[in-house]
Amino acid sequence: MSVKRAPAPRLAPGSASSSARTSAFAPHPVSASPVTPSDEGKTLSQASASDDDADEDGEDARRADAGKAAKTKGEDDFVWMYTEEPHRSRRMAILKAHPEVRKLMGPTPYTAPLVALVLGVQLYLALTLRAYHPLSWRTLLTAYVIGGTSNQNMFLAIHEITHNLAFKSIRANKALAIVANFVIGVPYAMAFKGYHVEHHKYLGEDGIDTDLPSRIEAVVLNNVAGKTFFATFQLLFYALRPGFIRSQKPTIWHGINLVAVLTFDALLVHFFGWRPLVYLLLSSFFAGSLHPCAAHFIAEHYLMNDVEPGSVQSLAQETTSYYGWLNILCYNVGYHNEHHDFPSVPWTRLPALRALAPEYYDTLPQHKSWPYVTYRFITDPKIGMWSRAKREGRGEKIDEHVWHGLWKSSEDDETESVASVESSEIEREMEEAVEIGYAE
Repeated sequence: MSVKRAPAPRLAPGSASSSARTSAFAPHPVSASPVTPSDEGKTLSQASASDDDADEDGEDARRADAGKAAKTKGEDDFVWMYTEEPHRSRRMAILKAHPEVRKLMGPTPYTAPLVALVLGVQLYLALTLRAYHPLSWRTLLTAYVIGGTSNQNMFLAIHEITHNLAFKSIRANKALAIVANFVIGVPYAMAFKGYHVEHHKYLGEDGIDTDLPSRIEAVVLNNVAGKTFFATFQLLFYALRPGFIRSQKPTIWHGINLVAVLTFDALLVHFFGWRPLVYLLLSSFFAGSLHPCAAHFIAEHYLMNDVEPGSVQSLAQETTSYYGWLNILCYNVGYHNEHHDFPSVPWTRLPALRALAPEYYDTLPQHKSWPYVTYRFITDPKIGMWSRAKREGRGEKIDEHVWHGLWKSSEDDETESVASVESSEIEREMEEAVEIGYAE
């Protein structure tokens, strides 16, 4: 995968951001070498103080080095970032500019009824279709069109519940996740919770974030046939990869999840035979395979957008949102930048979050079509298993002010937008912004 150059975001004339901040992070987003000792511990804004003293030729050279590093690393390796994940700093910036975002946080009452509805639909279809052979066209078509969509919806219900956004009680959320797990056929909800919280806290960190493909996956599968296999059997990779990369310590809830789902499976088979269970398993397979809704697995974090090395957008390239109509079926998981910025904002309020702070989200690259994401991932030789951003450790901190450079017309406007909230209040709200979504 090579990173193509695209026009950098145009900063307003006269803005402090237009002259200083662009140079401040030009060499930082992607690099083939580690941070030098003189740079360790700096934030990007601190680095700008010294960068401003450099002449234009030196700055151009650093930009060229950054672009070369991104291209070199992308062809036969992952894109290695030595800045931190982008969501912490953008969360801070949004909270300063829009402290009212706090009102969007907390559980929504709509998740539990929707889980019950989809559970009922799937059980009804499973029992109705037992009159037909599991490989009949009726069963397979229904399992793909309705079952795959329904079980993808249930996957994402469990994702939502994992962030404790169905009920205030953590135990109640875990219990609902296990109930939602029934129609999946395979117990996984409690294991998913631990790994997914780490995915948020340690986004892109090699050896911790198990959403990242391993090197052997990239070597073996980085071709059309391999990418097709990966896209077809994504659930297999997500199920098996964590055990090889970072095993979890089992808890009582893992045991409850295992016993509950296997007992449900056994009762279903005992009273109605194997066919209903086979339908549910087929639905789960299609939900994570070449299905329009399954494309979100690739769309969320694979590097598929053209960004200029050294630009603000290159700092945000590892998460991409999608705002199309398929979000209706998928708990608005397409609002993925918004979700990672504020994991304690539920699916029903993610559009409101984007509307509240459009200057932070509308300026970022976004996908127009999930099915096209899958098609391009498989067929485009410049995109593949290597197209993920990784980092060793937490990375160099990003100053939240770099995000203002995407739209601010003057430093006075910037100062006015953040002056109304004290730092201590922002820190408290920062903690609350993630506390609900990360609580175990």
